[in-house]
Amino acid sequence: MALRPLALHLEAGHDLRRSLEDLATREQASGFVLSVVGNLEQACFACPGRSEPTTLRGELEIISLQGTIAPQGLHLHLSLSDGECQVWGGHLEHGSRVLRGADLLVGLMEPSPVVTAEQAARITIAVAAGCPWSARALRMLRTLAIPFDQVEAAPGASVPQIHLDGRLIGGYDALAELHGQGALEPLRRG
Repeated sequence: MALRPLALHLEAGHDLRRSLEDLATREQASGFVLSVVGNLEQACFACPGRSEPTTLRGELEIISLQGTIAPQGLHLHLSLSDGECQVWGGHLEHGSRVLRGADLLVGLMEPSPVVTAEQAARITIAVAAGCPWSARALRMLRTLAIPFDQVEAAPGASVPQIHLDGRLIGGYDALAELHGQGALEPLRRG
């Protein structure tokens, strides 16, 4: 999975939880709150062991907000400081309203592209550092946009050693011959 960063700025009056729910729904993605800076005029959070949320009002500085977001729901832990520098915290609830502004950095998970059998690397090439024939074979595969898996050759082995679908085809000369015959065309990506 790749993580896509997304900056979110909330103006005064926005409900912090609702804004993150809307983001997850709009993007149809799951992710994490990575960072937050801002303040609240009202904070609603669930304390452990209490049946009702706690509500604080005033100028409340957000210290941290961490947890997960998804279209199916959120699980976020909020910690904040009041005017007396007393720290409060619990699960973020609806009704936590931004005072002057809040800036969040959210990381949304994006699925890795699915590689089909047709797109998977069918060539494995064993190379050795400093070998000019290995370098030429690698350059040819890259230039032709042919996916390959590269491995280090065993010490003392002749290089490069090129395998197609698990079968040894030979070295650079064999690869160049296949290219000259047009046999590498079906292996090219897109």
